[in-house]
Amino acid sequence: MSAAEAYSRLAGVYDELVVDPCFAEWADFLAETWAQDPIGVRSVLDVCCGTGLMAAELIPRGITVVGIDASPAMLDKARALLGPDVRLEQVVLPDLPVDDVFDAAISTFDGLNYLRYDDFRLTLAGLADRLRPGGWLVFDLHTDAMMTFAAEHPDIDGHHAEQTFIVHSDVDLVARTIDASITVTGQTPDASFVEHHLQHVHSDDSVRAALRGAGLDLVAVTDEYTSTPAGATTLRATWIARRP
Repeated sequence: MSAAEAYSRLAGVYDELVVDPCFAEWADFLAETWAQDPIGVRSVLDVCCGTGLMAAELIPRGITVVGIDASPAMLDKARALLGPDVRLEQVVLPDLPVDDVFDAAISTFDGLNYLRYDDFRLTLAGLADRLRPGGWLVFDLHTDAMMTFAAEHPDIDGHHAEQTFIVHSDVDLVARTIDASITVTGQTPDASFVEHHLQHVHSDDSVRAALRGAGLDLVAVTDEYTSTPAGATTLRATWIARRP
């Protein structure tokens, strides 16, 4: 199943069931990171933009955002949130049919974990070509610690309003994949569904190699949009790189 298909039904309840209220803090971290750039960051390519929650935090800060995502259902939610003036395009990575040059590109909430390594590598190379000299690439990825956590806690459940959900994860430590089955149960059959999400956990060495291959300079790897360096217990690592 493609990433677009994986978010076909989940898009309708994604913000309520899946997302932590994290994007305001993440946007603060991005603003603080970019504040050291004398040119400034005024244009951002939001890769795997989902329902537009990060764009909704950046736009009030005076940043022009272009959002791309593989899922039409997620883009529909983003359009409803952001309005008609924000440019949103359906794009299936590693294809990047966006010719603009940006001050920064971002990808949040482990969107790039859905890519096999070859596609991940090609995506970073494509994003590097769409950054101005000195431009920023900031993205997060699930880590080895997250893979171990999922293997040790294969079932997680929760609820919101009249819906409950169960996430069951099958982890292949050799293939470095997390195959999650998300079962959402509502009050009616139409509100109940199952979706499968396959993520690839790229090793630190392979991510560094992909950045080098894209001609990007690694600035830092931190613990989930904080200034704390990523460590052995980091579940979501934030990678910060720049185009020379």
